[in-house]
Amino acid sequence: MTDFINKITSYNLFNFLFPGILFAVLGTKWTIYNFQTENLILGLFLYYFIGMTISRVGSLFIEKVLKKTKIVKFASYKDFVDCSKKDDKVNLFSEINNTYRTIISLGFCLLLTKLYSELDEAFNIPEIYTTIGLLLLIIWLYILSYRKQTKYITKRIKANKD
Repeated sequence: MTDFINKITSYNLFNFLFPGILFAVLGTKWTIYNFQTENLILGLFLYYFIGMTISRVGSLFIEKVLKKTKIVKFASYKDFVDCSKKDDKVNLFSEINNTYRTIISLGFCLLLTKLYSELDEAFNIPEIYTTIGLLLLIIWLYILSYRKQTKYITKRIKANKD
């Protein structure tokens, strides 16, 4: 367990574990659902997974919306790769940037969870529908994440070949 905790990078801490814990605490407080667990080891893995999922929502949807609305504008990936080789602060700034995006996503996910909680309470939605829907959503989200990550790897290989 100590070895696992030592391997958690600041990126993993601020983009996965921190938002996962916040979601569990606030989601439990603001909805009819309980996302918290008394088991510390189980809790770390659960909160990490929740945070990683929140981060994926940010990467796939929040980022896309912010780009389309021109709230943010990205440099080309090749320029990013070239610059990160010359200036190690670019990677740090990118990590901080991703943390902000994940916090935005956290708010969005809490809002959706609160809205669903209200619908669930009002209409007493059967648990099987919630479970199946959530599992399908998670599978879809991670398929899209896998596709996006594969594109980044391909772009990085291309940028380093040029």
